Amino acid sequence: MSEAIKMKTDIILDPYSIPLEEVNPLQAHLFQQDAHWAYFERLRAEDPVHLSVDEEFGRYWHITKFEDIKYVDKNHELFSSEGGITIGPPLNAPEDRLQTRMFIAMDPPIHDVQRATVSPAVQPINLAKMESTIRDRVIAILESLPVGETFNWVDLVSIELTTQMLATLFDFPFEDRRKLTYWSDVATAVPGTLVENEEERKAILLECLEYFTRLWNERVNAPPAGDLISMLAHGKDTRDMEPMEFLGNLILLIVGGNDTTRNSISGGVLALNENPAEYEKLRNDASVIPNMVAEIIRWQTPLAYMRRTALIDTELGGKQIKAGDRLLMWYVSGNRDEEAIDKANEFIIDRAKARQHVSFGFGIHRCMGNRLAEMQLRILWEEIMKRFDKVEVVGEPERVLSSFVIGISQLQVRLHPKK
Repeated sequence: MSEAIKMKTDIILDPYSIPLEEVNPLQAHLFQQDAHWAYFERLRAEDPVHLSVDEEFGRYWHITKFEDIKYVDKNHELFSSEGGITIGPPLNAPEDRLQTRMFIAMDPPIHDVQRATVSPAVQPINLAKMESTIRDRVIAILESLPVGETFNWVDLVSIELTTQMLATLFDFPFEDRRKLTYWSDVATAVPGTLVENEEERKAILLECLEYFTRLWNERVNAPPAGDLISMLAHGKDTRDMEPMEFLGNLILLIVGGNDTTRNSISGGVLALNENPAEYEKLRNDASVIPNMVAEIIRWQTPLAYMRRTALIDTELGGKQIKAGDRLLMWYVSGNRDEEAIDKANEFIIDRAKARQHVSFGFGIHRCMGNRLAEMQLRILWEEIMKRFDKVEVVGEPERVLSSFVIGISQLQVRLHPKK
């Protein structure tokens, strides 16, 4: 799931200062500086289906309106997932780069049978069984925190909780669980940050494959069990996967279970601090938590976009899309579309229809683990409100350098216990 991405040192923060045809939000530094909002605001208003053409990636379209995003996402017979869910490698990418396959980047029927193999792990009956485990772990994490001291919420809470749950879903050796976080970060890192180049990324992800292959070999020789590796190893449609397909699906499950939930956990704390009236609502009525969770996920939009590729010549928003064109469905923009969501630029924890957002996508590729993510956030906030009057943000957040993952790497906080 590696991300090739436009990176400019002379970044222009004001999109209204440049010609419309030059407006392009696919810039990692925009997201790191939380400066992407005006780009999408202009595109939604002036050119919601917007073409970019450059030497690096060729032709691709920015889809910025809620209804257009739903249309592309739901019509998989027109817009294919094959080839990847990010913008993809540059046109001059080396041929020996790591090339993986994952079911989110496949079309029916292969997509459907591979997804169906692992989806039982997050079906309601299994989620109900996990609830007490999640609550026990949330309580243990919260009670271990240094009350009255400043610490990084991302590391001690957001990463720790999601990584523990990933280890449970994979039945992964618990003492090695931080490897899952590391591999997730490596898979989505912009070259020059956590990894220097694609060669280093490839080497690290092959180590991930080697580790999981050992687990696969253990599970395939044991009776079928309820963890994701056993499901893949015994599933009739997945047990003969090639190594790169296995690795691709591992990356999908790791990133899907890690980046999205952890950044919503961090983003929710930040949003409440930036909107103190909403925090006061929460203190006065904890029953709003399930609704607030949906609003946090909309507000944060952990994955900024997903890509599709046009299978045929077609029309969208009055624009002529050519077969082979790539389309970026900007979920982060759709979630701020005021024609679809009332007061979309406001964080409102008791808003009506809070689950009306595009953070989880639509159609056959809608996020498989969306209910698990919501459950983790709900339980976390239920337990936070039992213990703390406020999780106070005491420093500026540090955001991830990426236009795919909308992430927070540092969020310094101080806990105020209930009186």
